[in-house]
Amino acid sequence: MSSYKQELSRELSLRQNILITLSAVTPASSVFIIVPAVLLAVGGASVMAMALGGLVALFVGMCYAELSARYPISGGEYTWAARILGKPIGFAVMLLTLVTGVLIIAVVALGTGLYLGVAVSGLSGSEVGLVVIVLSTIVAALRIKTNAWVTGLFLAVELLAIAIFTILGFINISRPISTFWTPEALGSSGMMEGVSLGLVVSTIAVALFAYNGYGQAVYYAEETKGATKNIGRAIMISLGVAVVVEIVPLMAVVLGTGSLEKLLADPAPMNYFLIERGGETVNTLVSLGIAIAIINAVIAIIIQMARLMFSASRDGSFPDVIGKPMGSINAKYQTPVVATAVVGIASVLVGAFVPFSLLILASGASLIVIYAIVAVAALRVRSMGSSHQDAYTMPFWPLPPIIVIVAIIYIAYQGVLADSRPLMIAVGTMLVGVVYYYIYINSRTDSRWTLPEALHDHND
Repeated sequence: MSSYKQELSRELSLRQNILITLSAVTPASSVFIIVPAVLLAVGGASVMAMALGGLVALFVGMCYAELSARYPISGGEYTWAARILGKPIGFAVMLLTLVTGVLIIAVVALGTGLYLGVAVSGLSGSEVGLVVIVLSTIVAALRIKTNAWVTGLFLAVELLAIAIFTILGFINISRPISTFWTPEALGSSGMMEGVSLGLVVSTIAVALFAYNGYGQAVYYAEETKGATKNIGRAIMISLGVAVVVEIVPLMAVVLGTGSLEKLLADPAPMNYFLIERGGETVNTLVSLGIAIAIINAVIAIIIQMARLMFSASRDGSFPDVIGKPMGSINAKYQTPVVATAVVGIASVLVGAFVPFSLLILASGASLIVIYAIVAVAALRVRSMGSSHQDAYTMPFWPLPPIIVIVAIIYIAYQGVLADSRPLMIAVGTMLVGVVYYYIYINSRTDSRWTLPEALHDHND
């Protein structure tokens, strides 16, 4: 079977791939935007919940790493699903990933004003988020190596903000370490009240969302030197860094706040902590750092979605009038400039016209659906034959994907009990993808979705 042509510029090192991947994870903004949901739900036991989430993420990461090493293709998850689980499922995964990615870009970008507004009140509106998307799209269209350095610089600022935050907690320890496994929430009386261990387990879904993004290393596979042997490493290193950088600051807050009751009574507990222990100036400086982290994430996710759009177009997913331009590479920058612009425009339109509450709802369950498909693919991948000699293979197979499937079933069950709409939207999106596949692609399989072999460069 023929393989894809080398059109993207293969110039990223392992370290540069990790810089872009971690920028998409954006651990600092996760600490301020996502982790508080766990903290408010179970108090100090949020540390235990995040640790359990990290354990599940470890098994998910092993699945991602083996599949990415076997199929180092810029399209990511859909390329594995199509080859292992069937083309209709692969197309459905592609559509779900693409739609979710555009929604997440809008959600993340619209949060920029919240933190920029701490320093400059005039920058607190949603229009700021739309401007961020436009500027980030321009940056994302540049050479991938340029993007690695830009996102790396922003990531350094992000980690500095987290370091300040963490130090403030550990120099003001006010309670015992046993708080980490004592599930409590703020009761209606304003006092701490015990909550069930089941509630702690249910927040693992939020923890998984906070860590998500480490698998995005595969989207830069065709631009990474020695991708087959390096992509698995990039995924596992990015995951490890994300878990540490998100759990340690949470530990610092739980141990270092003067009053858990006051911390949990505040709708923005992390900012409350900064003001409590560092004052308004520190809060302003760290908030600016979080704004930079958000902008960095928008750039990285646009880069990712542009590679997905490029790969899907190259595979013949769309009519040629739009598919060929999106499947082309700019000669100067050696990046999919048209696909990048399309992703940016779509994200601006979504951010401008779709209510924020609907954006959150529509992207809510996509992650667990994608993780479930990744785990099933990881269970079947070894039946496809031998992999590349130096490719990553997960230890303890098939245990990791089985653990992921069991965990996802439980998380999905808890999610449906709380609100079935997000899962219905995710499944509905995939059904649209399957219908499109059979209407447009299935009768053109001689020229569309032929699914060539993955690229392997001389460094593999």
